Amino acid sequence: MGDKKIITAPLQGFMELLPNEQIAFDRIKNTIEEIYVRYGFLKIDTPIIERSEVLLAKAGGETEKQIYRFNKGDNDLSLRFDLTVPLARYVAEYNKVLEFPFRRYAIGKVFRGERPQRGRFREFYQADIDIINKDNLNILNDVEIISIIYDIFKTLDFTKFTIRINNRKILKGFLEYLGLEKKIKDILILIDKIDKIGNKEFTYELEKICNDREKIDKILEIINIKGNNEQKISSLRKMNIDNNEFIEGINEIEKILEYSKAFNIDEEYISFDLSIVRGLDYYTGTIYETIFDDYTNIGSVCSGGRYDNLTSLYTKESFPGVGVSIGLTRLFDQLKENGLLDKKKIVKDVRVLIVNMRGDFKYALNIAKKLREENINTEVYFEDGKLGKKLEYANKRNIPFVIIIGEDEIKNGLITLRDMNNKKQNTVDIKEAIEIIHS
Repeated sequence: MGDKKIITAPLQGFMELLPNEQIAFDRIKNTIEEIYVRYGFLKIDTPIIERSEVLLAKAGGETEKQIYRFNKGDNDLSLRFDLTVPLARYVAEYNKVLEFPFRRYAIGKVFRGERPQRGRFREFYQADIDIINKDNLNILNDVEIISIIYDIFKTLDFTKFTIRINNRKILKGFLEYLGLEKKIKDILILIDKIDKIGNKEFTYELEKICNDREKIDKILEIINIKGNNEQKISSLRKMNIDNNEFIEGINEIEKILEYSKAFNIDEEYISFDLSIVRGLDYYTGTIYETIFDDYTNIGSVCSGGRYDNLTSLYTKESFPGVGVSIGLTRLFDQLKENGLLDKKKIVKDVRVLIVNMRGDFKYALNIAKKLREENINTEVYFEDGKLGKKLEYANKRNIPFVIIIGEDEIKNGLITLRDMNNKKQNTVDIKEAIEIIHS
């Protein structure tokens, strides 16, 4: 290697955080996981490396170009690019021993070799939940997914958000009614882009797919229906569309909105939006996208939907499901970029720093042990230095309390507790200190 300098910066598209940032990231990840568990979801952790034939069974085009693929001996292997395909394989493999409905959550890294840019990564965390059943899955599961999204973002409390919902059956049935069965996929892909390209560009592109002006106007009419959720449903029913799938989709949306009240979801957080499509073509019913109202530039921070048969490539049995995914790495990056991370609220990994102002650390270590037994995260500062330097360290680490120990404290069996927020300090016993720190 000679004198060539080794580059220490991480590869492009791979997020690497400083300790305080990592603490903030983990708090978000842990909050999501706690809520998943609270709703009765079971954790699974599938391998990062899969057989290429498993991951590429249905993939093609961009996915195949982006996948990290390599050979080891005689094995053709790939890094997983999402957590959904591994779930399909998992259910196909273990369906004889799993309990259904199967409620799984998974939080882990996935890999995509796409061009890195702001908000897009080659290695990133996803946090997924899915509810899967054999043959049929009650629509109330779709409502529960909304409740989980609502609880997560209310708990994290970054900013006001909206859960946008739609049902693919409505648009699919409508396009069938217009006689556009063969062009459904192309039109849905185009509708999925309407927020980015606007009505004018959308109409121009739609004319390339469908050259019937009357049908184009009807498509524009349905995706631009205005009003509150109930008014939109009413407008759809008044169109008198004679298509069973269209009617079924409306009925499902209506039931979801009705039962969302039973889940105590504030209705102002749910918007029935007919322009929501989701790009993946395996969604067959309810679809979700969650946005921050004042930061629409971020895009969807949580998305997913209902699918008829996730495992069709691996087994002949039918396993309908519903689920959502949070792109954790992208979410964190965008929160940081838009100044939505409250460091004082999130970054408090250590509650107490113990500063020993004399040589013998035995008393300080005994205090630290008692604090940790009370589930108080405690660090002991072992290095030499003046008190001011040690207090500055606590400030930079956002540690809210400092315990100062000198000869008088040791002699009297007490400690001096300093509140780093208001700079006040009092000499107290350990029991009183624990009460103050916990308060």
